[in-house]
Amino acid sequence: MVPYPAALDLPHALVEWVTMLIVTHEGDRHCKLPPHQRALAALVYPRRHDTPTRIATGSGISADTAHTYVTSVTGLLAERAPGLLKTLREHDPDFVLLDGTLAECDRVSDSRADYSAKHRRHGVNVQVLTDRAYTDAGPWVTTGLERPPGGELTLTQRTANRALAAARAPVERGTARLKSWQIFRRSRTSPNRMTVITKTVLTLERQR
Repeated sequence: MVPYPAALDLPHALVEWVTMLIVTHEGDRHCKLPPHQRALAALVYPRRHDTPTRIATGSGISADTAHTYVTSVTGLLAERAPGLLKTLREHDPDFVLLDGTLAECDRVSDSRADYSAKHRRHGVNVQVLTDRAYTDAGPWVTTGLERPPGGELTLTQRTANRALAAARAPVERGTARLKSWQIFRRSRTSPNRMTVITKTVLTLERQR
């Protein structure tokens, strides 16, 4: 069996943490790959977006087995993703920053339910919340002021927009960090799987 040549830009400690999570969850259950290799496969999938076929080829197993391992471990990680209300209660922030990004998917039905007219492609809108945000989101959400039709913003309004843009820097960095997981760039999976994958990445990012 040839070890999977995964060159991951992730801390070794994170791989070890996922490995121990697998061992703790499965005990002495026999598998074709040891826990460390299964941890690598589960991390390579969202980080580099390697396909199960490529993972299988590099690991000396079948594509179906690779898919099973990846699905099992990502599900285990997704279960450990923190809930929104619990996180807000723990940190008790004065305000939070909200943004959204499109995680493109190429496996979709004929329905337009997952089609983004703005981006002109199919995908899932992943919401990023960090430590104000959308037009029409409600009076409790602060958004940038839009220029009125045929008019201009006042100096005060432009100043307020610049201040808000500067305050939004953390959420934009959060979105960029999310997109460093290549599965969010052009996912070769069903949109229905993106919730589990997003929770998986959230768990891993909090552990880093």
